[in-house]
Amino acid sequence: MNPWINYHHLYYFKTIAEEGSVSKAAEKLRVGQPTLSAQLKQFEESLGILLFERQHKKLILTEQGLIALDYAKSIFKMGSEMFEVLHDRIKPLKPSLHIGALDSVPKQIILQLVKKALKISPCQITLSEGNSNELVRELAAHRVDIVATNFLPSGPDAKGLIPKSITKKNVAFYGAPKFKSLRKGFPKSLSGVPMILPTYDSKLRYDLDEWARANKINLEIVVESQDISIKKLMAISGLGIIPTATHTVTNQVLSSELVELGKLKGIHEELFLLSARRKVPNPIGDKLLKLFNV
Repeated sequence: MNPWINYHHLYYFKTIAEEGSVSKAAEKLRVGQPTLSAQLKQFEESLGILLFERQHKKLILTEQGLIALDYAKSIFKMGSEMFEVLHDRIKPLKPSLHIGALDSVPKQIILQLVKKALKISPCQITLSEGNSNELVRELAAHRVDIVATNFLPSGPDAKGLIPKSITKKNVAFYGAPKFKSLRKGFPKSLSGVPMILPTYDSKLRYDLDEWARANKINLEIVVESQDISIKKLMAISGLGIIPTATHTVTNQVLSSELVELGKLKGIHEELFLLSARRKVPNPIGDKLLKLFNV
């Protein structure tokens, strides 16, 4: 059975963290420094976790301390809101959902995610983009509820993370009409042709490297990018050819801005929704994970 949280101690911890020192927090709270230090120590002991590191008389929040501070802020914010709502002063806030996404995830997928979340329940959605490492850290710290990605972390970084596959599509090379002749002799015809490739934040890049080695193809890289929108614009301009899942360029192929040069046998791009194990999951995010597929 989990111990009860002492909310006086939690509030003292929050104040110390926000003020940056016990002395400043003691002054604000009008409590003696020795008393406040003792309360903080009791709180850490009750949690069994070190919330601060003591460095040259300075208090530095540990990783667990940062997570605790986020929760403390939310708890006291909700307490203030409850008081206001009970006294008919404000309307309750909408539930929130924070979605993170790699730049390589098609914007159409993000739009579908948002629409599905709003269909599940009226809510306030925050969207964040970043690289895989940043988003996984935010997810593990519960500052992001769901991450849309085509790259699964491994090893220690994957601890506590739950992936759900939402789509798996064939990958082909696409280019402006001037590259149409590359269809003849594909894939050998691609050697030395300018290419716009994903970065190593994508599993697809590792698969492409292996595919090129197996087929003895020289990858002539002119640009590396995770942003699929930028890659499509560059391909349309004739800067180079791009490997991508077929569904990401449907409109460009239909309008003849891009042509398919050839499919890569055995190469797929798979998209996932990542979540982190939580004692109290985000209810909208939880339903979204169960219901969403492309």
